[in-house]
Amino acid sequence: MSDSHIQVTASLDPCGLDEHPDCGIRDVLTRVGDKWSVLVIVELASGIRRFRELQRGIDGISQRMLTLTVRRLERDGLVTRTVYPTVPAQVTYELTALGSSLTHLVKQLADWSLDHRETIGRSRAHYDAQHPDNEIR
Repeated sequence: MSDSHIQVTASLDPCGLDEHPDCGIRDVLTRVGDKWSVLVIVELASGIRRFRELQRGIDGISQRMLTLTVRRLERDGLVTRTVYPTVPAQVTYELTALGSSLTHLVKQLADWSLDHRETIGRSRAHYDAQHPDNEIR
């Protein structure tokens, strides 16, 4: 490996080994790496949203899954839930400063995904053609 490659590639130590117990990133990555959490963060990056606005903005998410996702994100300090004393109660969600600090990372991931989706699609098609009995999809 060239020196220049080493400089741009992050060095990551493995987690879960006996000599390196769970270092704490697994728990955080489980939350922020969840597809629904990422999509909620993307939606809230544009500003404050009501529950139904979030649901309409995230294709395929059920009411129950959205409820669980925003509660988990609130618990983790990434989202603030505000209840207004109206009848019926109005509830809004917005990113906290911590949640906002994730948006540039999520954008980088989204940009990378868009840049490489065709290549990944071709790789999947090639793999599937080479392994027709494989159930991985």
